Parts: sequence; C-alpha cells; structure tokens
Amino acid sequence: MSVVLSVFTAPLPAQTSYGSIVGTVTDATGAMVPGAAVNLTNLGTAEHRSAETDSNGNYQFVNLVPGSYRVEVEKTGFKHLTRDAIRVETQNAIRIDMGLQVGDVGQQMEVTAEAPLLQTENATQGQVVEGRIVTDMPLNGRNVFALIALAPGVIPQNGALNGSMNYQISGGLANQGVTWFDGAPFMNVKLNTAAFQPIQDMVLEFQVMSHNVGPEYGGTLNGVINLSSKSGTNEFHGALYEYFRNKVLNASTFFANKGGQPRPAYSQNQFGAALGGPIIKNKTFVFLAYEGNRIRSGVTNTVTMPTAAQRAGNFTGVSNVIYDPATTTCGGQGLPSCPSGVTSGRTPFPGNIIPANRLDPTALLLNKYWALPNQPGLTNNLIINYSTGSDANQESARRPEHQRQAAPVRPLHRTQPLDQAGGHLRNRRYHANQECRPDRSGRDCRYLRVQSHHRAGYQSLGPPELLHAHGVEHGARPHQ
Repeated sequence: MSVVLSVFTAPLPAQTSYGSIVGTVTDATGAMVPGAAVNLTNLGTAEHRSAETDSNGNYQFVNLVPGSYRVEVEKTGFKHLTRDAIRVETQNAIRIDMGLQVGDVGQQMEVTAEAPLLQTENATQGQVVEGRIVTDMPLNGRNVFALIALAPGVIPQNGALNGSMNYQISGGLANQGVTWFDGAPFMNVKLNTAAFQPIQDMVLEFQVMSHNVGPEYGGTLNGVINLSSKSGTNEFHGALYEYFRNKVLNASTFFANKGGQPRPAYSQNQFGAALGGPIIKNKTFVFLAYEGNRIRSGVTNTVTMPTAAQRAGNFTGVSNVIYDPATTTCGGQGLPSCPSGVTSGRTPFPGNIIPANRLDPTALLLNKYWALPNQPGLTNNLIINYSTGSDANQESARRPEHQRQAAPVRPLHRTQPLDQAGGHLRNRRYHANQECRPDRSGRDCRYLRVQSHHRAGYQSLGPPELLHAHGVEHGARPHQ
C-alpha cells in the first residue's frame, strides 16, 4: 500500500474536477462597469460567494462544484440583474458576461438565455458526459466507463466496453490515457487501467479531454478522463435498484448441446442503493452509495481424458509408439551411440500395451480423481459444465461537506470558505479466483491463483470530500 500526501500553500494549477465562472460586466453602451457587486449562489446547496468587478469590469469564481448556479449583479444607478440556471461542468470554465441597464437598483432584470456552448477560457478540447446520461443510460453491468465511447474521436479497443479502459482518444496511443476522480489519481499504474469501476449512481458526470490538455495533467500519451462524484443538496435524492438475470431466457451453448449437457447455469444479481441530502440545511451535505454484485456462471469445457482401457495400460489405437524404457541399448547417457539408421535403441511394448506390473502405483492412485470420458474417441472426449462466479460489494461515500458563507473580497480575489482544505482518500481491496478446473464430477471449482491489489492516495484539492470504496470478490462454489 502506498500513500501520497500533497499540500499546497498557495493556489496553483492542479488536477481538479471543479469548474469556473468568469465574465465581464458592462453597461448599455458596452463600457466596463468597475466595482459592481457580483453574487454567486449554488442552486442545490445555497452556497453563496461574493466578489467585485475590477477596473476592467471583470469577475471570476473558481473551484466550483459541478452543478447549477445563479449569478446576480448590482451597482448603484443600474437595475439589479439576475442570470439563473447556469450549468457548471467538470473542469470547464464558462463565460457569463452581464449587461446592466440604467435604472433603480430595486428594479429586477432576469436573463434566461442559455450559457454559450463554445468555451473560450482555455484551449482544452473535450466532451462532458452529463449526469442525466450517466444515470439514465442502460449499461451492461452498470459500467460507467462504457460511456467514454460517446465522446467524439473515441475508438474503443479490445475489451474497452468491459471496463479495461482500452480506448484510443483522438489518435492517441490506446490504453495510454489517465483517469482522475474528484481531482485524485484513479489508476492501477501497473495495468494502466482505472483502479476499479465506480458505482453508477455515485458519478455526477465526467469529461473526456482529448486535445491541448493543460500542463497540470502529465503521464498521458492519449486522453484524460476526469470524473466528478455526486454531493448532497438541500433536497433528498436516492435510488433503490436490482438487476436480475438468469438462465431461463438464455440459449444453450453449442458445445453443451453437442455433449448432451444441460444448459449452463447463469444468474446475476446486481443491487444497490444511493442517498444524498442535507444533514443541516444550507450547511452540511452527504452522499452515500452501496452496490452488491453476485454472479454464478456456467462454463462448458471440452477436454481430453484417458479412457478406461488406457488407465489399464492399453494404448491400442494410439498412433504414437510406446517404448519400454528398460530396454534402451544405445543413445542414452553412458550408452554407445546408435548405429546408422537406428532411431531408437528401445523395444516397443507389444500392441502398445503396458503390462499391469509395469504401471506406476502413483498413476494408478490418481486414476480415481480423473473423470471418465462421456464422448467417443481418444481426444476431446469429455464435455462438462461447471460453475464459477464472484461476490462483490462496494460502498462509496462523499464525506459530509460543511460550508460557511464567505465575506466579500477585493476584485478578482478568490473567495474560499474556511473548510476548503480537504482531500480524497480511496482504498480498494480485490480478491478473486483467476482460474478454475473441474474435478472428477465436473461440478466443483478449485482455485489455482489468488490475486491481491491495494491502492490508496491522498491529495489536498479543495472542498473536503472523502470518497471511500471497498470491494471484496471471491470465487463461489456452484449450485448443486
């Protein structure tokens, strides 16, 4: 297990999932309006920030959690201007210019125009896969990473849609991208894949950055995947679900039919719940999610097993000649070379039959552990069904976020609540059977390898969030 700790003493460019709102305040003639009060409100959590425009009429709000916001501008001698439903997306800076009209400050103006689609604040090109798509799209296994293929220029490679992260983004090298979750590294460095598959209901949205990625992102010869987790709001939202599959509607396999075997077993139960909301309204919020996955899968296997006659030493019909090792007269260690034209100095067993008194006692003992053929022939003569599977559990939580209202500050100075000094911690444990072999009955599963992986990271990023995911998978014995 490795732990990485980073502390910043001053605002620096960093890998984050936050967005920004910038803009310029002007009057009806297009002249800049300095000293205007600009107020920003998160419509989900009622978080409030304030700033003043500088001498050029510019303002900015940075480190904004993705969500919907309201911007209000007021200045003596001008009408109060409100711009609602401004959508801030992951790692995007959106420009909202405000045009004031002469009038009494008590008069209200509300602008409902949509935010511009073209981002002009930085050169990064990419595609944001929004929350509604993440939540509502039908996904095999609820694998959020399959949605990466929706971004322009993304070409899934072998196994990509199954969670391998093997994508080619805008001509880059496949499987050479990096993934971030809430601004923290989210990679299995050895395999260059995501650390694990996050719960679908835990992901708010993500951005696929394909061109001109900023210098804060390194170590990539492909694109960057930047995910944002959901946080609670002033309203409770949740989900309760279960997806169930079994063999009733499945067709049997070709090899099971060929061997006269029943339809292989299959059942999958993927279930979970998610809940987010306020602990203290307008102050403290939390989001929790759990998902369990139970899989039992039947496998049809075709193998070659020794026949009853072969177990007794009778290899009649086998094209290979079986020689008596005790009759070697030449060509062996310490023996003379074989004469020209003689390829072996050994004598074959008559009829390719090994006498019973020459059979190894250990081999005879192992015979009872080997299944007998159920098909004719000397090769590919055993077709069996056996079961394998796994149990997985994952819990994810966004640590309760406590926000305090920030006092107004000087022009273009970042407003930062007192509690913005947190980070992210992730820990994933994974145990899974990697391979199974049938026993003599063909119904049991023996574990040959166990793999373990531990990973943790911590980085100071901004608002205090703790995302903890824990999963355990283990092989399962088949249903009898």
